[in-house]
Amino acid sequence: MKRIEHELRLSETVRPYGVGSIVDVSGASLVAPDTSWWKPSNAPLLRCERLEAELSDGELRMAPYVADRPGARTYRLEYRRFPEWRFCDRCARLSRQTGSDKGSFTNRCQECRGGLVPVRFVAMCEGGSHVQDIQWFAWVHRGRTASAEHRQCRPDNTLRLRRVPGAGESLAGLVASCDRCSRSRSLSEVIGSEALTIDGFSCFGKQPWQSTKTDCPRPLRAVLRTSTSGYLADTLTALDIPEEQEQSAKSAEAIRQHAFFAKLQADPHGPFGDALVEMIAQETGLEADIVRAVAESGTSSSPDAVRRLKAGEWSAFVSRLEVQQDEHDPEFIVRRTARSSEVEAAGSVALAQRIRTFGAVDRVRVVSALRGFRRVSEDAEYVSADLRQVQSAKKIYPSMEQFGEGIIMTFDEGALADWESHPLVQRRVRDLAQAANVAMDSARLPDVTPRWVALHTLSHLLLRRLAFASGYTSASLSERIYAHGSESDPEAGIFIYTASGDAQGTLGGLARLARPRNFIGVLLEALEDAEVCSNDPVCLESGQAAVRANLAACHGCALVAETSCEVNNRFLDRALLLGGAGIADFEAMPGLLERVVSESRTMFA
Repeated sequence: MKRIEHELRLSETVRPYGVGSIVDVSGASLVAPDTSWWKPSNAPLLRCERLEAELSDGELRMAPYVADRPGARTYRLEYRRFPEWRFCDRCARLSRQTGSDKGSFTNRCQECRGGLVPVRFVAMCEGGSHVQDIQWFAWVHRGRTASAEHRQCRPDNTLRLRRVPGAGESLAGLVASCDRCSRSRSLSEVIGSEALTIDGFSCFGKQPWQSTKTDCPRPLRAVLRTSTSGYLADTLTALDIPEEQEQSAKSAEAIRQHAFFAKLQADPHGPFGDALVEMIAQETGLEADIVRAVAESGTSSSPDAVRRLKAGEWSAFVSRLEVQQDEHDPEFIVRRTARSSEVEAAGSVALAQRIRTFGAVDRVRVVSALRGFRRVSEDAEYVSADLRQVQSAKKIYPSMEQFGEGIIMTFDEGALADWESHPLVQRRVRDLAQAANVAMDSARLPDVTPRWVALHTLSHLLLRRLAFASGYTSASLSERIYAHGSESDPEAGIFIYTASGDAQGTLGGLARLARPRNFIGVLLEALEDAEVCSNDPVCLESGQAAVRANLAACHGCALVAETSCEVNNRFLDRALLLGGAGIADFEAMPGLLERVVSESRTMFA
């Protein structure tokens, strides 16, 4: 088959053209094999200690790339054609066979030289994340109405895909028919969770680039090859920063270093347990309950990877905002531009009571890695990005690095805790939390709490407004929400950033907006935009999106490009920021920044 030459950006090799994805390129449908197909010497090694610690069984490598200087060798990233079944756009022949030209196979019909178009549907198993071609010739000759003569028809190059006159544009209007025995079936019969199983088709238990079949008892179903559920990538992103320990980690370490901790841990409920707890608590200056919890948990179970990465980032941001920037770290440059007192001096007393600090992140390195993927559903079997069977070899995770800038803002913990404890605020978020629990990707979602939803919504409002003020498109901006509400290490902050693959980073248009008067103006404009939505009162009064994944939020007021959002434009609510006025049963609900909006009206009246 003649090779298809196509250039990708390096970032696209992680998403959306990553391992396992089915993509359309130059009129052909291709699938990306796993990294066992890569030659490590051709894939540059990428270093990021924080991300490497989470992916300890492998290493981060960038995809082979086109040489950027004359004389240097260019390496290619291989893709496989999938599905193999295609139909001719001229004679409608449905076949796996292709034409040839000067000894090479081409994407042309063998009969009429028309262009070949990949079939719409492929078969995926429910739960196994496997994908394969639908055996179209066998499928056409099966079914309840198939006769013995039909089932015995053998040549498989006699199928055509035809449209039934007057049947409309639905699948019912498309039929696959056999020229030899005249058997035909409507494509609508291939749809359904049990349609392929009833026809006797079973899963091959493999990916398209793998040659060996395995036993897989799970049922097959036909899925559009471009369906979003057909490829659910699992990526992990980290800011490459000098990680700071959380206060709880520091406290736990101090307890474990105590001379009598080993005795306490050996028998925490023994006759001397209480006495040892009191002794360690007194000498470390910590509460007895904390000492007892550390002793009973042993090494303690670690939170998920994203939570761990964010915890370290949050601690580093807080540390840098409290002290002057360490100039010896060129990859992480943070400048505090304002504290709450300076915000108040700039003219916003209400905002000063909510915001603790904000600052400019002049340079940050962002590293992302593709760990693997699933198909059809989030509870399906996990497929690693590297399927090599050699246990001694380290796995390769497709990775990329980007350099950029951003704005970090932190909130006053006391004010935020008081607000989120209000009964109406808790009740308002209950539906969103339930939607998160039943979501297909619930295992990867953060805890949907009042503070998380409020900060997430504010982040979206800022993303929309910053697109006008910073010079960057909204799709090039991204968010990182820090809103884990633990008692020992509470987080309350938003980091909005942009990054590019250029080692020189970006141009500073975002970081300069972190100056107090600039940023306060942008924030007030964002809140003013959110007060009225073009879809109100429908947007304000009724839940939006599937299974009420949003409340007062829609494309007219709060949604952004899905690549900019951590959770695909879900779990948003303007009312948590602006108050419940106009919403039945929530009229008295306070908004986190309601007083800020009221104050701005007074100032500019």
